Amino acid sequence: MEFEWSLYKANELTPEEVSESFEDPFSLRLLPDSNRFAAQNRFFSLGCSSGGRRIFSVYTSTGKVVRVVTARLMTEEEAHFYDRKSKENL
Repeated sequence: MEFEWSLYKANELTPEEVSESFEDPFSLRLLPDSNRFAAQNRFFSLGCSSGGRRIFSVYTSTGKVVRVVTARLMTEEEAHFYDRKSKENL
């Protein structure tokens, strides 16, 4: 997977951590249910870095290149959803 970081504004998460969350075998890719995000062709990802940090990302994709718009640590509800879905896939 190739990443492009021109839209990403660095915060407490490094680009390396964010890219690792996409490579998490239990990561979830979600289509937004809001017209606002759908119109902008934005998608959501929930995954863990190799250090165990749970990361929520908003991104666009051309199919070959992932353009990360923003990323942050998951909220408690997102982490619970990620954990539940991960256990279902075992």
